[in-house]
Amino acid sequence: MATTIVLAGAIALAIVGAFVSTSIRDGVFNDRVDQLLSDALWRANHAQAAVDSANVQSTAQIQRVVYDIIYEQRLTSTETVGVMLLPKSGQSPTAGYYVTDRSLVDLVTDELRTKLDSSAPQLWQSVRVPTANGSSPGIIVGQRITLPLAGPYEFYTVYSLAAEQQSVNLVMRILNIGAFSLIAVLAVLTWASTFQILKPVRQAALTAERIAAGVLDERMDVKGRDELATLGASFNMMAASLQEQIVALEELSRVQRRFVSDVSHELRTPLTTIRMAAEVLHDARADFDPVTKRSAELLYNQLDRFESMLSDLLEISRFDAGAAVLSLEDTDLRHVITNVVEMATPLAGARGVTLRTNMPERPVAADIDPRRIERIVRNLVINAIEHSENAPVDISLAADETTAAIRVLDHGVGMSEDTAAHVFDRFWRADTSRARTIGGSGLGLAISLEDARLHGGDLQAWGEEQVGAAFLLTLPRRSGEPMGPSPLALHVLEEKV
Repeated sequence: MATTIVLAGAIALAIVGAFVSTSIRDGVFNDRVDQLLSDALWRANHAQAAVDSANVQSTAQIQRVVYDIIYEQRLTSTETVGVMLLPKSGQSPTAGYYVTDRSLVDLVTDELRTKLDSSAPQLWQSVRVPTANGSSPGIIVGQRITLPLAGPYEFYTVYSLAAEQQSVNLVMRILNIGAFSLIAVLAVLTWASTFQILKPVRQAALTAERIAAGVLDERMDVKGRDELATLGASFNMMAASLQEQIVALEELSRVQRRFVSDVSHELRTPLTTIRMAAEVLHDARADFDPVTKRSAELLYNQLDRFESMLSDLLEISRFDAGAAVLSLEDTDLRHVITNVVEMATPLAGARGVTLRTNMPERPVAADIDPRRIERIVRNLVINAIEHSENAPVDISLAADETTAAIRVLDHGVGMSEDTAAHVFDRFWRADTSRARTIGGSGLGLAISLEDARLHGGDLQAWGEEQVGAAFLLTLPRRSGEPMGPSPLALHVLEEKV
């Protein structure tokens, strides 16, 4: 902002300065030219009167009179650089040539002589007058006079404008110094004013950053009653309102987490009692009638799902409370995948699904919590089996020096981009009318994402309808070290097999 103001001021000063300097230069030049034209006219009239009053009877006498006149005019003025008396163009020099300085003869151009013959009795033009150090600005004034016995002659007077040029240069230097000084003062004043004006804005930015960092009681210092003070007061009111809402939301979230945790814990005891009773009924189901027998079996089977849901709720409450911790071990990820495949093979066989693995021959060691990573892979594999529609499920493992990746790819119904964006949401289902066929609490993928992030890794989903879906787990191989790009690609476009 300050730079823009100073630049605009400099441009304005440059425009005004150019106008002023041009006006001064033109004014000095025009005034001086008018004075010199008057002087040249007086000199020509004086010379004409002198030759007219002289009683000459011969060419030699007229030459003597003219010589005296030219010599007198050269001595009477320091402004006159030279005087020349030349015969009219095309006329014989009866009275000769008279030039006080031969270096000035070239200043009389043919154009000037032609115009002098055919136009007004006095003409002038700007010239560069030769000097010992080069040249200086000046003018040459041409007029006509008539010499007795010789006829019409051309009378030229050369004037130097060096003094005027020096005066103009001095004025220009003063203007430039003044302009630069004014720009410097303008820059200082602009910077000081901008700094003072933007100080509340900077303070507001710093306060907003601190509030965003979690210091909710940070406020601006409000002084005065101007617009900036009003801005500060409004900002403080907004910050106070945000603090109240955030604190209320945090309290509500804390209550909700406590409620989920407490309910999950409190349900453990009655669940144990119900399980004991259900086991007794399940063991004695052979003695029941068909309806009662089926009810006992359903009760026994659903208790497993209910207990799994309670465990998931407790686990998610630990994440929400920040109480989840890792038990890191240097583990070969191939063993994790092998354990999951062995566990899931019966389920896959029952659904006609083939589990295919693609793993390196050498160990892929990483600092992980084996229980949590195995839970992630198990959730992904079971999810793939459920949606593969009898197509194979590919489980791939790859690693580089810093990063390891596990990808689970199925070739089933797939999923849309919207589904992939929400698949890790808690209790979210793409098709609410479609019941799960393999248990599940609706929290498995949400817990998997939290487990991955707890390791400093990431879990991503991709899918295309009627093509398949892929889940990519990326983990750092060493705890506390940054994770690089995934060695495996997420967007795998394969035709359904």
